[in-house]
Amino acid sequence: MAELGSKGVTAGKIASNVQKKLTRAQEKVLQKLGKADETKDEQFEQCVQNFNKQLSEGTRLQKDLRTYLASVKAMHEASKKLTECLQEVYEPDWPGRDDTNKIAENNDLLWTDFHQKLVDQALLTMDTYLGQFPDIKSRIAKRGRKLVDYDSARHHFEALQTAKKKDETKIAKAEEELVKAQKVFEEMNVDLQEELPSLWNSRVGFYVNTFQSIAGLEENFHKEMSKLNQNLHDVLLGLDKQYSGNAFPVKAQPRKKTKLFARLRKKMSSDSTPAKANKSPSPPPDGSPITSPETKTVNHELEPSTLEAPGASIPKSPSQSSLPAVVVETFPAAVNGTVEGGASSERADMPPGFLFKVQAMHDYTATDTDELQLKAGDVVLVIPFENPEEQDEGWLMGVKESDWIQHKELDQCRGVFPENFTERVQ
Repeated sequence: MAELGSKGVTAGKIASNVQKKLTRAQEKVLQKLGKADETKDEQFEQCVQNFNKQLSEGTRLQKDLRTYLASVKAMHEASKKLTECLQEVYEPDWPGRDDTNKIAENNDLLWTDFHQKLVDQALLTMDTYLGQFPDIKSRIAKRGRKLVDYDSARHHFEALQTAKKKDETKIAKAEEELVKAQKVFEEMNVDLQEELPSLWNSRVGFYVNTFQSIAGLEENFHKEMSKLNQNLHDVLLGLDKQYSGNAFPVKAQPRKKTKLFARLRKKMSSDSTPAKANKSPSPPPDGSPITSPETKTVNHELEPSTLEAPGASIPKSPSQSSLPAVVVETFPAAVNGTVEGGASSERADMPPGFLFKVQAMHDYTATDTDELQLKAGDVVLVIPFENPEEQDEGWLMGVKESDWIQHKELDQCRGVFPENFTERVQ
C-alpha cells in the first residue's frame, strides 16, 4: 500500500508539473500574440544583461588563464630539457660543472613553484568566482517561470471577474492562487534584485586581485630567473676564457642563387658592339629642361676599357634606359666660395637608394667576384638589389663607406655580403 501511495503522489506531482508547463506555454503564446499583457521590469532586465556579460567575461578569463597555465607548463618542460642538454654536453673536466647542475636544479624548482602559485592564487580563485554563477543563473530562470505563473493567475482572475456569469467560488479560488503566485514571485524577485547588482560590482575587485596576483608572481619569478641566468652566464664566461683559443667561427649563410654580377657580365658579352653615346641628353621623364648652370653634361662613348671586366655592363635604372651612353654630372652651385646646399641631409651624399649603415663585426673573405671583402670595423652602406629576386636570404647588397667616399662609384665597388657578419649602426 505504501508503494501505491508513493506512486500516487509521484504521479500527481508529474501531472501538476505537466499542467504548469502547458499553462505557461499558453500564457507565453498569448503574450507574444498581444492578447495578454506581460509584466515588465526594465531594471531587472538590465541586471540580467549585466549578469550574462559578467558570466561571459569570467568564462573567457578562466579559459585564457588555463591556456596560460598550460603554456607555463610547456615552457617548464622545454626549459628542463634545455638544461638537461646542457648538463649532458658539459664535460666533467670543464670548470663550473657543479654550478651548472645546481643552476639546472634551481631552474626546475622555480618553474614548479611559479606554476603551483598561479594555480593556487589565480586559477582556484577564478573557479570559486565562477562557481556562484550557475546557482544564480538557475534562480533567474526560475524567477522567469514564476513571473509567467503570476501573469497567468492574474489574467485568470481578471477573466472570472469580468465574466457575464460570475462564479464566486471560482473567483475566490483564483484570487487565492493569484496571491500565492505573486508572493512566490516577489520573494524571488527581491532576492535577485539585491544580489545581481552586488555581484556585478564585485567584478572590479576580483579582476584587480586576479591580475595583481599574476603580475606579482611573474615579477618575482622573472627576478629569480634573471639571477640564475646571470649565474649561468658567468659560469659559461669562465669556460670561454679557459678555452678562448677555440672560438666558434661565424659562417655566412650559403647562397643558392646564380651570382648577380656573373649574370650581368654574361648578358653583356652577348652584345656584338658597345653602345654609342647620344650627342645630347633626352629630357627627364617629367619634361623639365636640363639647363641649370650648375649642371654639366659630358658625353662619353662606352669603351671596353671603362668596364669592370670584358663584357661587363653598367646597370641602368629604368629612367636611364633612353640615355645608354650619356653621363650627367651634377655639381652644386658655389656662392661666395661656399657650396650652396651644404646643410642638406646626409642621405644626399649616400649612394642611390641608400637604406642604412652596418658595421662588420667579423672578418669576411669573399668567395666570389660579386662579394665584398670585409674587415671587422668596416662600415657598409646598404642599398637595394636592382632585382629583388636576386637577393638570397641572409645576404645584403652594399658598398663600403670608404670606397664610396673615395670613388663615388657603385658599379666598381658594390657587392653582396652576409648579414650575420654585421650589425646595424644607423
